[in-house]
Amino acid sequence: MNVMQLFSQGDAVTQAVALLLLAMSVGSWVVILWKAWLLRRCSTDVARAVAAFWQSATVAQALEKVKVFDREALVLSLLLSTRVEEQGTLAAAGDRSQQLTRVLRDALHRGLAKLQYGQVLLATVGATAPFVGLLGTVWGIYHALIGIASAGQVTIDKISGPVGESLIMTAAGLAVAIPAVLAYNVLGRVIARIEAELEGFARDLRELAASQAAWSI
Repeated sequence: MNVMQLFSQGDAVTQAVALLLLAMSVGSWVVILWKAWLLRRCSTDVARAVAAFWQSATVAQALEKVKVFDREALVLSLLLSTRVEEQGTLAAAGDRSQQLTRVLRDALHRGLAKLQYGQVLLATVGATAPFVGLLGTVWGIYHALIGIASAGQVTIDKISGPVGESLIMTAAGLAVAIPAVLAYNVLGRVIARIEAELEGFARDLRELAASQAAWSI
């Protein structure tokens, strides 16, 4: 019996579990492929943008180079956040160093939120998919035992078929969960590396902007 036959012959609970696992699998693979592309792009762009910034002769020149290399605006948002706030506002309160610390922290958090997007879905799928599959297994075995009891005669073919069909749900749950868990861990390491690069650049940028009275973006 194939999966389609199992789905067509199952009851509402079995079909709901199968559809839920299918939705979790499709959603996780969409996130995996999209984030793999995004993080590879961001990793390259951040390295090129930071290098271009430090190799520039002026801040204005650095800004133009960063705009070209930083397609996701992770480094660019840090640069633009160093603009001087208007006087008379709470954002302009405190000395220059305090202002830079606040605005760079906020810009860094916005950039990291973009990188972290989708990680919660992968973690959720990886943690819950095996139990969703187990629910389908338990429900299928329950119906198999009810069928055996109503038949009044226990034979191998009456047990092996229904139980084997039910165990497919367990295998499906694991098949959905394992790629999500692996992707969560691998992508998390890439995010951590990009985060470290951005934090280091933000710290150096803060020191540079605070030491130059004529700093302007």
